[in-house]
Amino acid sequence: MICSVTDNKLSIEKSDPGRRGLWCKNPLRAKAKLPAALLRKSPPRLPELAEFDVVRHYTRLSRLNFSVDTHFYPLGSCTMKYNPRFNEEAAALEGFAALHPLAHDTCAQGTLELLHDLSARLTELCGLDAITLQPAAGAHSEFTGLLLAKAYFEARGENRTEIVCPDSAHGTNPATASMMGFTTVNLASKPDGRLDVEELKKHIGPKTAVLMLTMPNTLGIFESNIEAIAKAVHEAGALFYMDGANLNALIGMVKPGDFGVDMMHLNFHKTFSTPHGGGGPGAGAIVCSKALAPFLPVPTVKKENGRYVSDFGDGRSIGKVKAFFGNTGVLVRAYAYMLAHSAKEFGEIAVAAILNANYVAALLKDLYPAYSKEYCMHECVLTPGADMTAKGLKTLDIAKGLLDRGFHAPTIYFPNIVHEAIMIEPTETESKETLDEFVAAMRDIHDKGIADPQALKDAPHTMPVKRLDEVQAARQPNLRW
Repeated sequence: MICSVTDNKLSIEKSDPGRRGLWCKNPLRAKAKLPAALLRKSPPRLPELAEFDVVRHYTRLSRLNFSVDTHFYPLGSCTMKYNPRFNEEAAALEGFAALHPLAHDTCAQGTLELLHDLSARLTELCGLDAITLQPAAGAHSEFTGLLLAKAYFEARGENRTEIVCPDSAHGTNPATASMMGFTTVNLASKPDGRLDVEELKKHIGPKTAVLMLTMPNTLGIFESNIEAIAKAVHEAGALFYMDGANLNALIGMVKPGDFGVDMMHLNFHKTFSTPHGGGGPGAGAIVCSKALAPFLPVPTVKKENGRYVSDFGDGRSIGKVKAFFGNTGVLVRAYAYMLAHSAKEFGEIAVAAILNANYVAALLKDLYPAYSKEYCMHECVLTPGADMTAKGLKTLDIAKGLLDRGFHAPTIYFPNIVHEAIMIEPTETESKETLDEFVAAMRDIHDKGIADPQALKDAPHTMPVKRLDEVQAARQPNLRW
């Protein structure tokens, strides 16, 4: 059977009766006596293929994927950085991978020590006092953080019902607040993309439970008035929550606890280089101040008489938010990443991420104007130039054109407050050569789009699936692909 790289048949369509890869006789099969009612009346309709054909089929499918391993993946606000293979080897060590989750503490000293040391390193990095590693992802961490806030205010006898979210926050912030039953108060950013402190003061008071602030915000901008923001929140008796999804721009340079953050979440799949996406297990964390520590999920890990033991707190905990200690396989990867870098090197990671984003913005600003006229942090938000929009070209067309040039598209149409947004985050792991190639592709898209707008509107031309009707694709997805 010939399996071409351009072949788009399903495995069942390649089936040839009688073909098989490997056949093993099962001695139990002959002895098994199942009731007739449980037996199939006809064989299952499964592909019949030789092993080599199966290998070629799935290898071909893998070549159709864009991934961090194969392409530049500049998704803004997602930090799609390289995941070192050494981390995978560490997580696959039998002592971690084969440990039963119900093992007694005495049989899990290595894993407990890792979790204890990881917790200590993360709290030090963030300048806070306590942590839970249980949450499964960033949004789950936000949910956990608001559970802490609710428990904290209930313990104080206060009924606070409002969560304040700027329009430059991650969309999960107001969504989590609404899911928790809070009323979300939205604040508009100033023209420079920052939160207006005076406007904030007008919207916080006795009903305010938490300000949820993304730092740096989704415009890639550092909130330079951060200390004044924290002071205003605390004077209102509320808590300051920092969305730490963009910590990759701050890590090793500043400690959020130092400028007044009460709690924040960490995305291990972003800042700490564990796998991102693909439907597999994730990991988050909530790092918090001493005042919130008693309410953290249990168990945590403490060191007692030279041993590591599960700590179930003093009864004020909000309980569990994930089974056992969370997705520990991902935490092992994050720990390996932390051990590979000194405090100085973490700062260098942030500097390199910021430099890369500003490099891209500087080389494209004449054709794709940036939202902010200042230097950005880890990501830049660009827009199509007036000459492109005059030709009817949109951000979606640019994204599709990048696919033809071997690049995954950046995040588009986010943040929502920027019309036709193109959000690019190069991360620190991409080389200057890769960034130069990306810039060249973006400039080529501009030039050819101006010369022949319809060709760009019809892009992509080289992908197995061409331009889709976006509305129809959402309402009537073709699952054959």
